[in-house]
Amino acid sequence: MATVLITGGTGLIGNALTKELVQKRYNVIILTRDPSAHQNISDQVSYAKWDIKDQVIDEKAVAAADYIVHLAGANVAEGRWIDSRKKEIVESRTRSGDLLVKALKEIPNKVKAVISASAIGWYGPDETIPAAKPFVETDPADASFLGQTCMKWERSIEPVMQLGKRLVILRTGIVLSNEGGAYAEFKKPLKLGVAGILGNGRQMISWIHINDMAGLYLFAIENENLSGIYNAVAPQPVSNQQLVETMKKERGGFGISMHVPAFVLKAALGEMSIEVLKSTTVSSKKTEAAGYSFIFPNIEVAVRNLNKKAS
Repeated sequence: MATVLITGGTGLIGNALTKELVQKRYNVIILTRDPSAHQNISDQVSYAKWDIKDQVIDEKAVAAADYIVHLAGANVAEGRWIDSRKKEIVESRTRSGDLLVKALKEIPNKVKAVISASAIGWYGPDETIPAAKPFVETDPADASFLGQTCMKWERSIEPVMQLGKRLVILRTGIVLSNEGGAYAEFKKPLKLGVAGILGNGRQMISWIHINDMAGLYLFAIENENLSGIYNAVAPQPVSNQQLVETMKKERGGFGISMHVPAFVLKAALGEMSIEVLKSTTVSSKKTEAAGYSFIFPNIEVAVRNLNKKAS
């Protein structure tokens, strides 16, 4: 039975992936600052210590791993992007990458592959809406804060290739899940009968269902021919308004559709409002060509599934 070592394993994607790996009979080791704070959810799951700040990691955990899934990184949507917050967002990703590279260099190990998160924040805004051409993996990093953060994030983990490890980087879209993230926030006003559309609602959202997100990590682990960068987005991006209206429809169509003006979002969120209002159309063609078949390829089936799970 193979062992997967996960950083950021207690987050939204980490929890979903852990459940998937346990079902597939993998052993899972989750790296955390305080292993004693967690109860094992299965005999196949254990916790081991690491500390990014002090650059320490459990050597036995690294030695036991066959694969590493690197999800660690501060949530970009928690709090305004003041300078100290920006520093935390960047360093939580780059210093954790540095620590993994250092560990793989210095600790005897059998790790075959590293599967690392990145984000579609790498890409800039669409030049036109609808976009004449979606973003693909070879497009350059945007000059924005998130674009440059993603570039530093990916560069921090790239040295594992020089150690003979297969590296897969998944640029994650907006993850749809009842357990947290943007989708859970969109659901809140709907419970009060309001479908909140952000700005003019025309901005395109490149999304992915949480089950497909976990499925893609498993796919990357199990396919030895897979390496390089892949967009983790569903084949059919949608506008913000289409997403919200679909959610409203699946809840019976009740409620008032209401636009939240851009200036209100800017006042509430500061610089982060740029990302909320940004239109980014991202291609999934390379991911599909690699052989991954999406469980939820369009927004209607994705929202219907999440609505059913929540009821």
